[in-house]
Amino acid sequence: MLCGGLAGAQPATAETQQMVDEVKLQVEEKEGKKFEVFTAVEFKTQLVAGINYFIKVHVGNEEFLHLRVFKSLPHENKSLSLCSYQSSKTKHDELTHF
Repeated sequence: MLCGGLAGAQPATAETQQMVDEVKLQVEEKEGKKFEVFTAVEFKTQLVAGINYFIKVHVGNEEFLHLRVFKSLPHENKSLSLCSYQSSKTKHDELTHF
């Protein structure tokens, strides 16, 4: 993992899915709608003073969201935070820094 740079895309893991489940309500509130499907597909990481996770999430049909979720360092004992997200993405849109 590069300090400050984005690592290559990896398939989503159980941990990644747990993270998107944790921020799902925040995304639904910002979008003003409920998502029946909310499945992590792939992710990239960025090492900062913690870890930024850039996660591609399938939300039904051909719709995808890109989420940026921040996981603080363990000693800080903070919950995950949804920093930003992008809507209107497709399966083939590359995860990039945003």
